[in-house]
Amino acid sequence: MDSQTSQSSQASQSPHPPHTFQVDLRGLVDLLSHHLYSSPKVYLRELLQNAVDAVTARRAEQPDAPAVVRLHPADGGLRVEDSGIGLTEADVHDLLATIGRSSKRAEGLQEARADFLGQFGIGLLACFLVAERIRVVSRSARTPGAAPVEWTACDDGSYTVRTLDGSARPEPGTTVYLTARAGAAEWLSPERVRALARDFGALLPYDVRVGEEPVAELPAPWDRPYPSPAARRGALARHCRELFGFAPLDSIDLAVPLAGVRGVAYVLPAAVSPAQRTAHRVHLKGMLLTERAEQLLPDWAFFVRCVLDTDSLRPTASRESLYEDETLAAVRDALGERIRSWLTGLAAGDPERLTAFLAVHHLGVKSLARHDRAMLRTMLPWLPFETTDGQVSLEEFARRHPVVHFTRTVEEYRQVAPIASAQGIGVVNGGYTYDAELVEALPSVRPGTVVAELDADTVTAHLDAVDPGEELALSGFLAAARAKLDPLGCEVVLRAFHPLSVPALHLDDRAARHEQARAAAEEQADDLWAGILGSLRGGAPRARLVLNHLNPLVRRIGSLRDPELIGTAAESLYGQALLMAQRPLRPADSALLNRSFIGLLEWATHGGSAHGESTYGEDGR
Repeated sequence: MDSQTSQSSQASQSPHPPHTFQVDLRGLVDLLSHHLYSSPKVYLRELLQNAVDAVTARRAEQPDAPAVVRLHPADGGLRVEDSGIGLTEADVHDLLATIGRSSKRAEGLQEARADFLGQFGIGLLACFLVAERIRVVSRSARTPGAAPVEWTACDDGSYTVRTLDGSARPEPGTTVYLTARAGAAEWLSPERVRALARDFGALLPYDVRVGEEPVAELPAPWDRPYPSPAARRGALARHCRELFGFAPLDSIDLAVPLAGVRGVAYVLPAAVSPAQRTAHRVHLKGMLLTERAEQLLPDWAFFVRCVLDTDSLRPTASRESLYEDETLAAVRDALGERIRSWLTGLAAGDPERLTAFLAVHHLGVKSLARHDRAMLRTMLPWLPFETTDGQVSLEEFARRHPVVHFTRTVEEYRQVAPIASAQGIGVVNGGYTYDAELVEALPSVRPGTVVAELDADTVTAHLDAVDPGEELALSGFLAAARAKLDPLGCEVVLRAFHPLSVPALHLDDRAARHEQARAAAEEQADDLWAGILGSLRGGAPRARLVLNHLNPLVRRIGSLRDPELIGTAAESLYGQALLMAQRPLRPADSALLNRSFIGLLEWATHGGSAHGESTYGEDGR
């Protein structure tokens, strides 16, 4: 005797009979409404689903059977009729009165279960979200001589079953009657039922009507024949406006026959954040499953919204989202490949549409190109980057410059771009999302390309040195300026560079900024932390204030003899260079700007004549 038989025998010999769970129907309905279903509107989807599954079950046995579903809202209630398989009295007791049991698991239907929409056996309970009483009248198509049976249930958990005469339901099928509960009559109104039926059942394969008004619109817009590609694009654009409320830039067919997926992706007409989760509409065998499917496409495809119909993806118990499994992962990859193919097709045959697309969604393509070298190679001539040559592609930029320099932050780019451009250094702004990664990946798709991160040393090395004699003559001025800026962690150097209009250039890099942050934290820390932070002091290069010896103002300032005035002028040049670089100001920098501005005002109003008004030019600086 095996263990299972032994346990069964012990149970039968036990003096205590087994007990069954008692279900509080009102508590269960409250649980469904607050935790399983997102809205009471799902009641209509469950009614349609049961009706369509019943028709599918009957047609599996009788292929010529009618496939009809009718919804009749009236007098605060709703009547739903179908020409499906129907139920016997035994079926009613076994299926409708047992929580969690589904006819899709009944004997004889297990092998055809994949053809049904619902597979969880709790759908009818959703009707209690809006109804206080459910009445079901059904006649079985499997048992021709069986009489119609009536099942009536109330939201207190009670139900009755009785047999009716043949006139109550002459033909096989099922009729469900709902009586609205207090406060829920609006959900059963003709307008709401009509809208919900169109929303949920637009792609159902059977004759579904609200009154005499058809619900389904078949074939689906992406499967209909059109006289020309332009006519098809126009029809899909209208469909997108009706469904999502926007006119798409383009539409992309999403056909994955092996996975039973058909649909279309609509390209958003405006840029969106990569962090924004795009919601998609998914139909399961024609029935709307969800309007908020977020895991359907790869993360990089945030620039499209799609609608599709599938017969292979699994729904969750609430049938309002998709179950994450290997099938969904495979479909996601396949749909991503379709969008990728659309992009490469545009690059090969329709550059105007590609340019229009990239003008809005270049960020999404860059996100894809980070992980897909083939896509980066394809998009290289098209993706725009901010450079010292203007908005150009990396392909064009690399042809112009033997070394592709780039910065990792927008601030670094802004402080060096004017000077680098004047010195013939090509620089790419890598501070925007994904750009630095793509520049670094450039040699992998364009062999021979040299890529280097731009730092302060590189910029300084490209600036012309000043004649040693002239620099020696300014040694006193430079010493006073250095002494003034040394507490700020900034060195002062003298160079000659273009454009002449730039008096001073502030240069630093990440290492220098890190050292500045460490020093600032050390000053504000207590003795213990100051010691710890002091031990972290490294030999990182300091920030530099590069004075332009070609600038007339710098030449005039260099002739000053008053150390205090030299310090004030040096602080002013330092602050102006920070502002020109659009760098965030530290508290010490803000204090310096205020101090130097007030110092210059005091000198101009009280000491100008003593030092000679010609020290400052006509521009008033």
